[in-house]
Amino acid sequence: MERIKLGMVGGGNDAFIGAVHRIAARIDDKFELVAGALSSTPEKSVASGEALGLKRVYEDFKKMASREARRKDGIEAVAIVTPNHVHYKAAREFLKRGIHVICDKPLTSTLPDAKKLVQAVEDSDVLFILTHNYTGYPMVRQAKQMVADGAIGRVRVVQVEYPQDWLTVDQDIKQARWRTDPAQSGAGGSVGDIGTHAYNLACFITGLEAETLSADLQSFVSGRQLDDNAHVMLRFEGGARGMLWSSQVAPGNENALRIRVYGETGGLEWAQEDPNYLWHTPFGQPKRLITRNGSGASVAAGRVSRIPPGHPEGYLEGFANIYSEAAEAIIAARDGQPAPEGVLYPTVYDGLKGVQFVTACVKSSARNAAWIDLDL
Repeated sequence: MERIKLGMVGGGNDAFIGAVHRIAARIDDKFELVAGALSSTPEKSVASGEALGLKRVYEDFKKMASREARRKDGIEAVAIVTPNHVHYKAAREFLKRGIHVICDKPLTSTLPDAKKLVQAVEDSDVLFILTHNYTGYPMVRQAKQMVADGAIGRVRVVQVEYPQDWLTVDQDIKQARWRTDPAQSGAGGSVGDIGTHAYNLACFITGLEAETLSADLQSFVSGRQLDDNAHVMLRFEGGARGMLWSSQVAPGNENALRIRVYGETGGLEWAQEDPNYLWHTPFGQPKRLITRNGSGASVAAGRVSRIPPGHPEGYLEGFANIYSEAAEAIIAARDGQPAPEGVLYPTVYDGLKGVQFVTACVKSSARNAAWIDLDL
């Protein structure tokens, strides 16, 4: 199969997430990176492109979108891996030229931009994929399928958390600077950076939409403009209740994303730092351990697993699953066909929900944890 020609906006030499996207795009050999506008600084963009061996390196994403769209061998998709405030402007340039967009989360830094981006996608004839990569983990797909199949009955309680410790003290490093700068990150700090992952995971696994929330946000580090800790109560459609904790000032935690879902007849538990295992507890019975690609693993989990059970699959493979399913959808779109059955990836609408979540959290906290509608 001919690989899909991919471009990248952002992701220069010192950008962690750019390297992650490049690795993920190549794991299943369905993409080939051929072009990039890798930095907001032209000189740095050129240097980064040369280091990657790219033949087509652009000074900015507008020139890249315009020129690639005119080439017979131009890119078919672009990965946008910039700070949040660039997502809307960059995505818009490629969408209007018929180039599929694969964008890092959160969707945008503001709710108005998120709504405009949804409209831009609807006005185009291309795909928009949002890289909430945890939805690509096999045991997350397993949990989603089990909830949908009624394995734990009607969902009652959702507990999800994502604590880290890397911002416990003020750090003058690039990754910390832009994430704590409202001009680049948006109104949310921890809720925007990792809280959106936790919120997306809760909605993805349960299949439920949150209707209202009450949030208490804190900035514990002196002088920090955005929250570094958040406690959020959630009310889901159908009566389910949830609690979400995101923190980047929790010493001893690295990337401890964890979710527990409890229904009328049982519960499920999954932890990102031990991703190949899913605990299922039918009420009144012993806990059952389901392993990736092991006995009891579902078809939904198996289709995004690559290797036998017992061998770790995790962060990079989860990202790669999003890219590979994006590739399947892009290939189908060439012939005007829908994505093959089973293909599943976050869309621009999931991105809008994430920005609505962040906006509602900030508004709620400013009003002393008042209950705020998610449909803003």
